[in-house]
Amino acid sequence: MALPASASGSPAAGYTPVAVYTDYLRAQKAVDYLSDNHFPVDRTAIVGSGLKLMEKVLGRMTPAKALGRGAIAGAWFGLLIGLFLAIFSTRAGTAGIVILWGLIWGLIAGALFGVVSHLLTKGQRDFVAVSQVVADRYEVLVDPEHAERAREMLQAGGVSGGM
Repeated sequence: MALPASASGSPAAGYTPVAVYTDYLRAQKAVDYLSDNHFPVDRTAIVGSGLKLMEKVLGRMTPAKALGRGAIAGAWFGLLIGLFLAIFSTRAGTAGIVILWGLIWGLIAGALFGVVSHLLTKGQRDFVAVSQVVADRYEVLVDPEHAERAREMLQAGGVSGGM
């Protein structure tokens, strides 16, 4: 069921807030609680507001780390290609060799690609990070005809947010 949009395009129009949480996991837990108790969750939404991009820096990227990460990724890809080719191998006893060669060539190609691509950045981004969008608050919204029941269920289950 699609959320109705207001003239401004807001997906919250037509829905009633029943709980507000400071983190997504608590909002998710509330909707999960409603679902576990047979509430029609197809009439709910979790809306985050005050969005920010957060980038967690995991560490420095060096040519050696780029080589290692590339080698690992390449080895997995080479293994996959080797397994695929081994399926169609017509000679008896060659499947293992095909898989091993796929792994070796994947490892070499991945290592080279990893270090070369890192060196081509010329130090512009010498770190590894993961990004995610986070919100200041998360509202659990419910279709107005079910809002009061949702509030009561969340309060009874001890998962009601501040409202």
